[in-house]
Amino acid sequence: MQRIKIKDLLKSTNYGSKVCIKGWVRSKRDSKTVAFVAINDGSIIHNIQAVIDTPNFEEDYLKDVQTGACVKIEGTLVQSQGKGQSVEIQASSVEVYGKADPETFPLQKKGHSLEFLREIAHLRPRTNTFGAILRMRHAMAFAVHQFFNSKGFVYVHTPIITGADCEGAGEMFRVTTMDLKKIPIENGQVNFENDFFGKETSLTVSGQLNGELAAMALGEIYTFGPTFRAENSNTSRHLAEFWMIEPEVAFNELDDNMNLAEDFLKYLVKYALENCSDDLEFLTNLYDKELINKLKFVVENDFIRLTYTEGVEILKHCGHKFEYKVDWGTDLQSEHERYLVEKHFKKPVILTNYPKEIKAFYMKQDADGKTVRAMDVLFPGIGEIIGGSQREENYEKLIARVRELGMSEKELWWYLDTRKFGTAPHAGFGLGFERLMLFVTGMGNIRDVIPFPRTPKNAEF
Repeated sequence: MQRIKIKDLLKSTNYGSKVCIKGWVRSKRDSKTVAFVAINDGSIIHNIQAVIDTPNFEEDYLKDVQTGACVKIEGTLVQSQGKGQSVEIQASSVEVYGKADPETFPLQKKGHSLEFLREIAHLRPRTNTFGAILRMRHAMAFAVHQFFNSKGFVYVHTPIITGADCEGAGEMFRVTTMDLKKIPIENGQVNFENDFFGKETSLTVSGQLNGELAAMALGEIYTFGPTFRAENSNTSRHLAEFWMIEPEVAFNELDDNMNLAEDFLKYLVKYALENCSDDLEFLTNLYDKELINKLKFVVENDFIRLTYTEGVEILKHCGHKFEYKVDWGTDLQSEHERYLVEKHFKKPVILTNYPKEIKAFYMKQDADGKTVRAMDVLFPGIGEIIGGSQREENYEKLIARVRELGMSEKELWWYLDTRKFGTAPHAGFGLGFERLMLFVTGMGNIRDVIPFPRTPKNAEF
């Protein structure tokens, strides 16, 4: 008999039909003559109940039907006599594919902390919480591709191994095939001449620079791939491996960039509300009572746009006592960003025209020589969710900035070259996929919205 997914069975009214399900036991309740087994196959947050008349089975036959076991159950679909679901299965046969010893299975009991579940990341997808998160992660990834495809963007695969440091931060993972016990050192420096690539290479922190090259030929492109940062930071907002979505658009300027970012975020949040209702309801009830309201807040409000300078003035004179002092020229902290969104405007905010000293080298400089055409999109509960800018297309200004920051012209020759041949205004931004997932799931720690988090001293799974 062909297996039917539980999400489809729960919508069925084909009572009396013979059905087959396969999944994992979430719970089992026994009485003298009946066992009630809740089964989940990952297709939906909800379980389906199988009612097993135990006298119909040989003694000890059902002893391995325990929480965590994988089973196949065939039977008749009937209207449920209990509350919580409309249908259940009157079981006629039960087969155990894989046992789960109740003495050693870590998820035997309910109510485990998120911290504990991070220690068993290989099993946490079996929980309701992480089943919901992973289904929503899929939905959001699908929505990303659907949005850009509908607008005629080209999906470009940019390199994971790179010889350039996009942000100039230097916190990158090195890539080498050299014997670490015999690293060639000459004049105090590592000689990479005989390494695989013949030069120093790293895992990328961004696909942006390569994306710009494609935009200068294809017009509208986006990247969506893994990125890496070797920052020794054990916080709820940092990962060593994360995913970035980075559109780049030829001929776009700052206003066009803001319009694209607002449309994109509203599309994604609306998609979550319309297509992930069961999982959102579960996460709202368990983790963030205001989650659905926050999502609607984004969809239903136009984003406020103001300059960094205007934002600083508001923060300095608002009368609120912040942990970190606000002054022009300093990077805003999450508490400052959230105040503007949640307290002052009560709407999502896009801040623009930041001081050039706190932004990346590639951002287009304003006429005042002090600021650049940067933009950050700020959301409730999270602060910055998107960072972007109009890119500097002027060769002289760009190379002057590279030299000012002491960056390597030799390593960036290909990027600088694009400003020599057919340069054009262009703009783009980056959306950290895990930042988006934090917002749409209501989770508090970024390690809980990626299947296998990579953090300092943690790469086991």
